[in-house]
Amino acid sequence: MNAPTEHQIIRHNGQPVAVVVPYAEYVRAFGPQAGTESTVPHDVVGRVVNDGVSPCRAWREHLGLTQAEVAARMGVTQSAYAQMEASDAKLRVATRRKIATALSVAVELLDL
Repeated sequence: MNAPTEHQIIRHNGQPVAVVVPYAEYVRAFGPQAGTESTVPHDVVGRVVNDGVSPCRAWREHLGLTQAEVAARMGVTQSAYAQMEASDAKLRVATRRKIATALSVAVELLDL
């Protein structure tokens, strides 16, 4: 059924503050990448700052991935990926790009 959908207006103290639109309309308006990670979630920042883990590890854990899963996406062994994750500050730009691609995040989001 393709019935028109009314937009829902959310009000605060009688003033409109937000509008809920169908997801397909949102994607049409903002492109196919709409809704993907473009900021760093609080728990990722917290793991890096408070716990001292590398951004690669924090993102991997946030996304619920194992080292083996990320390694498979990169075409390397789990132990090779573990070494990359442990030496995050010393990684080459090309390696950081490969990790970002495997995690499906922008490479800039690994720069914490």
